[in-house]
Amino acid sequence: MTGNLGLPDGVTLTMVAAVLIPVGVVTVLLRALPFSMLRVLKGSPFIDFLAVLMPVGVMTVLVAYTVIGHAHSPAHLASALIALAATLLLHRWRRRADLSIFAGTALYMVLVNLVF
Repeated sequence: MTGNLGLPDGVTLTMVAAVLIPVGVVTVLLRALPFSMLRVLKGSPFIDFLAVLMPVGVMTVLVAYTVIGHAHSPAHLASALIALAATLLLHRWRRRADLSIFAGTALYMVLVNLVF
């Protein structure tokens, strides 16, 4: 063993640590920041606004990505449209975004992998 620990020539463990440690710290801080701001933002009109629009925004992006991404394949497009219709009907009936998203995604995956 040459002692390079599987690293490329000219790269030392110190160099790797000098990159990975700050990246890890920044990642943890960025993920923790929203939770540290909860008390400050609680009851904020902006956060209330986001709470209403985020589920609709997420669904819109998922639908556009799926339908446009499968426009070249009629079978996958049919799966996407059937799952979309089922999702819309379920949401209209139950009015629960979590249930609608989960059931629609599950139906889509079943149709793509087992039926079409």
